[in-house]
Amino acid sequence: MAATAAQLKDDLDIVIPTIRNLDFLEMWRPFFQPYHLIIVQDGDPSRTIKVPPGFDYELYNRNDINKILGPRASCISFKDSACRCFGYMVSKKKYIFTIDDDCFVAKDPTGKDIDALEQHIKNLLCPSTPFFFNTLYEPYREGADFVRGYPFSLREGVPTAVSHGLWLNIPDYDAPTQLVKPLERNTRYVDAIMTIPKGTLFPMCGMNLAFDRDLIGPAMYFGLMGEGQPIGRYDDMWAGWCCKVICDHLGLGIKTGLPYIYHSKASNPFVNLRKEYKGIFWQEEIIPFFQQATLSKDATTVQKCYIELSKQVKEKLGKLDEYFIKLADAMITWIEAWDQLNPVKAPAK
Repeated sequence: MAATAAQLKDDLDIVIPTIRNLDFLEMWRPFFQPYHLIIVQDGDPSRTIKVPPGFDYELYNRNDINKILGPRASCISFKDSACRCFGYMVSKKKYIFTIDDDCFVAKDPTGKDIDALEQHIKNLLCPSTPFFFNTLYEPYREGADFVRGYPFSLREGVPTAVSHGLWLNIPDYDAPTQLVKPLERNTRYVDAIMTIPKGTLFPMCGMNLAFDRDLIGPAMYFGLMGEGQPIGRYDDMWAGWCCKVICDHLGLGIKTGLPYIYHSKASNPFVNLRKEYKGIFWQEEIIPFFQQATLSKDATTVQKCYIELSKQVKEKLGKLDEYFIKLADAMITWIEAWDQLNPVKAPAK
């Protein structure tokens, strides 16, 4: 845990999907300026996106994606924040932090600005404990430890692949909940981090998320969403369900809790309902599918796991709707595109 956020500035990229000027970066300047930004511009590629001066960044629009991936660009969503996963693919760093452009710096209960990125890095550098739940939550935090009855053989933990942060102000609600609770705001700061237990799924939110690209990157595909697709707003959750099944299989951990960001803007619940309504029905089939999904002993890499999972999606969820056949094919295309841009280096002789 000796490594600090500053020491990791050459090992982490910040990925931001956007359709607008990135003025929000001014608030994050003290925390983000040492890092390289990968900005994925959605929507009209002829529109110029302004980035505040002083940031080190590269910006990709739809034309760039088409040029770099060629026919495989079809796996990258258009007019949806799922386009962000292109940034994961082109990054060459070990760690990724991704944030939405309507997320600002939150304050802890003492009024101090929260360095979300530093906390994510701490989470990723710290082991996870998915095989046995510790009732004091994160046992590696200062002032905590493993409780009585926790097996000593499991106290070393496993590598952490994903750090899932939370949000103050606007909660991450679905459209029906937004409609019945339009004034709901989250003011509750819970000073806790926990490992999500093996065999337990969770709804992953992509607006405040970090992961170890080397450990789980090829599974961080945000699916086919947005323009031309029958569903939206399930991109991050799809990636989360796939990642959790694969992490459980490979013996990796996922943490959730700290850090918080301040989510400033609620999206339109009526627009969201139009994007989500099929997903609200489908998730009652999708979630049992992932709960029951198993991977073979031959699935020893993330890519092999993901390809096995895509075949199961086609076979089992394809009966639910033709969309899942298209999605399963896109999952394969995504892995091909990932391997195209991230060739495996031969071991040195």
